[in-house]
Amino acid sequence: MFGSNFKARIIKLEYYTTDSCLCRNDKPRKTTFMCYNTKLTRTAAELQKRFKAEMVVKDQYKMNSQISGFDFGKTPIITDSKSDLIQHFNWGLIPSFAQNEEIRSFTLNAKIETLSEKSSFRESVNKRCLVLVNGFYEWKWHDTKGRNKEKFLIGLKNEELFAFAGIYSSWLNPYTNETTNSFSIVTTEADSLMAEIHNIKKRMPVVLSRENERDWLNGMELGHFVKPEIPLVAISQEPQTSLF
Repeated sequence: MFGSNFKARIIKLEYYTTDSCLCRNDKPRKTTFMCYNTKLTRTAAELQKRFKAEMVVKDQYKMNSQISGFDFGKTPIITDSKSDLIQHFNWGLIPSFAQNEEIRSFTLNAKIETLSEKSSFRESVNKRCLVLVNGFYEWKWHDTKGRNKEKFLIGLKNEELFAFAGIYSSWLNPYTNETTNSFSIVTTEADSLMAEIHNIKKRMPVVLSRENERDWLNGMELGHFVKPEIPLVAISQEPQTSLF
C-alpha cells in the first residue's frame, strides 16, 4: 500500500505562461498551477535493478516522499544518449537560448500535443528521457474555486517503480560558463481515472509501460504515447482544506 496519510500545506502558485511554456515571441497569460509533486522512495540499488542502469553519482540520490518541481532539484533520469546510466538532472527545462534560469518555472511540464510547436521545447523533442518515480500527487477540487481539495497519491500497485516520458536540455550559463542539465515531464489528456481526480485541468503525466520505455527513448512517434494504457492506482490522502 501507499504510505500513511499525512498533512500537507497547499500553496497557490500563479505565473504568467503559455500552456506550461514561456516562449520568446508568445504573449503570456495568467494561469494557476496546482501541483507538480512526485514520490521516489526506493533505494539506489532498486532503481538500478529495475531500469538495468548504473547510477552515476550515488551520493546525489536521496529518497523523498514528496518532491516538488518548484524546488528545481536534481532528479534521477535516464537519457536516450546514455540509456545504461542513471543521471541527476534539474527539474524545469532550460532551453539553450535562455538568458537565465527563470524560464524553468514555466517548463516543469510540457504538453505532448504541442511539443513540436513551442520554442521552449522544440529543440528537445528528440532529446528524450525517462523520469524515475514510484508515485505522484494530484489534488481533486471539491468546489469551483479550489478552496477545498483532496490529495491523492497515484502510482502502480505496491508502489512499484515506473517512468514518466520526459525531454531534456543542456544550457550554458552565459555569465558563469557553467552547464545545467535539465528536464521537463511530458503530459497528456487525462484518462478516466485522472480526469476524476485532476478535475479542473484534466491532464496527467505520460506514464510509460515497461515495453514503451525503450520506444520513447528510441524516438517513436509522439502520437503513440498520447493515450497511456498503464493501470494506475489512486489512494486518497487526508482531505485538505486551503483558504487563500
